[in-house]
Amino acid sequence: MFRKFVYLLALAREQHFGRAAEACHVSQPTLSNAIRQLEDELRVPIVERGQKFSGFTPEGLKVLEYARRIVAERDGLYQELTALGQGLSGHLRIGAIPTALPAVPHVLARFAERYPQIRSSVRSLSSRDIQRDLDGFELDAAVTYLDNEPLSNVRTVPLFSERYFLLAQRRQVREGAASIRWADAAKLPLCLLTPDMQNRRIADTAFRMADRTVVPLMETNSIVTIYTIVRSGLAASVVPSQLLTLVALHPDLVALPLTEPDLTYAVGLVYADREPPAPLAKALAAVAAEPGLAERVRALTDEALAPWGLPKGL
Repeated sequence: MFRKFVYLLALAREQHFGRAAEACHVSQPTLSNAIRQLEDELRVPIVERGQKFSGFTPEGLKVLEYARRIVAERDGLYQELTALGQGLSGHLRIGAIPTALPAVPHVLARFAERYPQIRSSVRSLSSRDIQRDLDGFELDAAVTYLDNEPLSNVRTVPLFSERYFLLAQRRQVREGAASIRWADAAKLPLCLLTPDMQNRRIADTAFRMADRTVVPLMETNSIVTIYTIVRSGLAASVVPSQLLTLVALHPDLVALPLTEPDLTYAVGLVYADREPPAPLAKALAAVAAEPGLAERVRALTDEALAPWGLPKGL
């Protein structure tokens, strides 16, 4: 039954019988027959029948929901049993909102010291995708916002506070300015993240609080692209503090704290609120909560922001 559930999950991921069979290292007939056997055993149609894969029946979607849970529980059991004899091992799957990606290595570095036998993968996702994949057992943990559009059914470990800056060419702002109001930033040609990104929705809210409506000149879902566009002089942008830790200071650029309103949002580690918690997620959360880790993230952020002429604590 486990094997059949694994095949079913592969089909859900790949949306194609041939690719699902390849991912499971079996022939396509083997995978197809296993799913037909599963339908016979459960006495419901699972897959919409046609010349090619065209989706799941309503009953199939319910079977998928349980299959994800059962396979995740099996994996958790294996990890717990292995840890008793050999130490914790496995594959840690992490999602992170793009603006928090620069902070993830600080957590993983300490985690790797504690658990060198665990391999990790990190995916850049929107906060809504993170909620979906945590609910669907596709992620073990994630780094995202904790107090703006907070996720449901999760446990949290705070890591840092996110502040917002205008990143622009020096010629675009008043000489010697130490900060800039959101209302004044709205007058500039802007490149912002796409609306599916929570950071963009935060920026839109701030502009509305400043009684401004912004139609950006450009949009992107890549924070690296934002820096490239600002560096080229095509537009300015609203960026979080972590982006400034990722890119090099350039003499033509300036980063100014955005004020009126002064906004900060907590960012941290989240993982599914289940009993028992997934072993890898529990271990990562314990590392993230260790004394000094959040302080180290803040110290490294301050160090990276210093060349931009920004005071500590931003």
